[in-house]
Amino acid sequence: MRFEQLEYLAAVTRYGSLRRASERLHISQPAISEAIRKLERELGVTLLDRHRSGARISLAGRDLLRPIVDVLESVERLKAAAGDQLATRRLLRIGTVNAGTASLVLPAVRAFQAANGRAAVEIRNMQQDEIQVALAEGTLDLGLVNLLDGDDVPPDLEAVPLLTGRPAAVLPAGHRLAAQPAVSADDMRGERFVAMRSGYLMYRFAHRLFGSDLPAAWHSTDGAEMGKMMVSEGIGLTVLPDYSVLGDPLEQAGLIVTRPLLGDTTVITMAALHRRQTRVLPAVLQLLEHLREQAREPLPARTA
Repeated sequence: MRFEQLEYLAAVTRYGSLRRASERLHISQPAISEAIRKLERELGVTLLDRHRSGARISLAGRDLLRPIVDVLESVERLKAAAGDQLATRRLLRIGTVNAGTASLVLPAVRAFQAANGRAAVEIRNMQQDEIQVALAEGTLDLGLVNLLDGDDVPPDLEAVPLLTGRPAAVLPAGHRLAAQPAVSADDMRGERFVAMRSGYLMYRFAHRLFGSDLPAAWHSTDGAEMGKMMVSEGIGLTVLPDYSVLGDPLEQAGLIVTRPLLGDTTVITMAALHRRQTRVLPAVLQLLEHLREQAREPLPARTA
């Protein structure tokens, strides 16, 4: 068994396919596939499901993924302890539902980078369920999600609250509803609406807000960033956590505005998730602390 065989299998899982792993690692697909075949023969299990359309991690491979990630992380710690500075360069993997990106996530990553000049960060836009699965599998180090009151996270994950806010209507700055101090569900039913796709928390909230009487024109998109851009282009209105809009470049440029939802008292929390374990990697703790420091800043300071 060779160390790179474990790395190749982890990469196929992280990037979703043999082809993407090959592109990211700059190693040919046949070389990666053959290395994993040798590992399969040695372990006596099928690690990849191979089809004409491509190869993906098998169920047995997923069962072994956590021990494999533990081995990879142990080797990294061993190299670091031995003083191999090149081995301390580790990709820190973050999954986010794209809430608070401009006002919180990017400033925190910038501060982390300034303190760790050789650190590398990968930010992936994902749905909440995908983030939780990837954290449990060890293919993500940190996840940023939105939680409604009463929402639970899996017992093997720990949630660190960062921001608390309210759902808000997001409107083009010149829209007629922007002249109102608050916007009701009835106001929005008569407008084109941009919903988050199924799997996002705000999709669930929109159905709670409108009930069975949904807006007649209903668009869907992945993530808050595209939703805000669609609003700025006049394609429709949307509902997002207020902290994901305040301080956003589109809001600062005067292209979009938020208004409270009339009569709604829902509280939304943005939380950072990581695995519960005896030792959390120092880089994860450092980035988490930068996120917490950034969240404590007043909004003007967070967006400066």
